[in-house]
Amino acid sequence: MNVQFKKGVLELCVLVLISKKDQYGYELAQNISKHIDVAEGTLYPLLRRLTKEDYFTTYLVESTEGPSRKYYTLTKKGRDYMEQLVTEWRQFRRSVDTLIGEELGRNE
Repeated sequence: MNVQFKKGVLELCVLVLISKKDQYGYELAQNISKHIDVAEGTLYPLLRRLTKEDYFTTYLVESTEGPSRKYYTLTKKGRDYMEQLVTEWRQFRRSVDTLIGEELGRNE
């Protein structure tokens, strides 16, 4: 998948996944990687920024497999922002699908 496509939707994907259940960074990277090939190094700066902008809060949970894990949870502000992005994404996707359909229809 095109790198620019991924960058454009990664924030939305992160918000949606964390809205479904609190997750720690590595877990989130694994869940995103099931659908989109993304490097962990891309994810952590995004998580820090979204936390700084008050879309997430964090809490630590002890782990039996190593150091404590920092879990991310969506705030009310984050949920509102996610819903706005989902609406914008759906409108954008419909527009692109329409444009592609019209252009491909002309070329046949």
